[in-house]
Amino acid sequence: MKHVAIVGGGPKRYIPDLTEYDKDNMIWIGADQGAEVLLEQGIPISLAVGDFDSVTENRLEEIRNCAKHMDVHPEEKDDTDLELAVKAALKEKPDQIYLFGVTGGRIDHTLANIHLLHQTERANVPAVIIDQQNQIELTTPGNHRVKKVDGYPYISFIPISMTVKKLSLDGFYYPLNDRDLPLGSTLCMSNKLVKEYGTFSYDQGILLLIRSRDS
Repeated sequence: MKHVAIVGGGPKRYIPDLTEYDKDNMIWIGADQGAEVLLEQGIPISLAVGDFDSVTENRLEEIRNCAKHMDVHPEEKDDTDLELAVKAALKEKPDQIYLFGVTGGRIDHTLANIHLLHQTERANVPAVIIDQQNQIELTTPGNHRVKKVDGYPYISFIPISMTVKKLSLDGFYYPLNDRDLPLGSTLCMSNKLVKEYGTFSYDQGILLLIRSRDS
């Protein structure tokens, strides 16, 4: 399988040890200051992309020397640095995309970065946002299987469409059967799997699946 990992320029304290996620032949993309994070964690940079307004000239030179490919853009542009990285990742036609350094700090950045998951979904590429406390995935209608993940015991389902129709949960501490969730509902917060695997399904709408743990 082909995996691409993107590291954004979010607050570094939210970024986990990336070496734990490194796989054989992983393509690592650093978006702006995310490339600096890859340098600091000793991970080879496949591509550094962005305007690099968040790094010093000395760091930028280090990135130039270490990155396999460099794609520098002007500060005034239509796409954010992270969106440029997502578009570059999709060109690789990966089986999976991981995103780090895209949460924390400014809430407008965090929300926009979460909504970038729509782009990977439209390309039929599964993607997950990972930080020190959370794993975030975007799901669409259908039947889904969920595996218990050590270290992230809580599972929440957050509607990000006006309505989610006929949501059912099986294998969870709080099961559900054919319930409609309006935008803003907190009904499916902080659930847990009671088995190694669980399932969920729904007929209409868009849900975020968020795994989390306490700090």
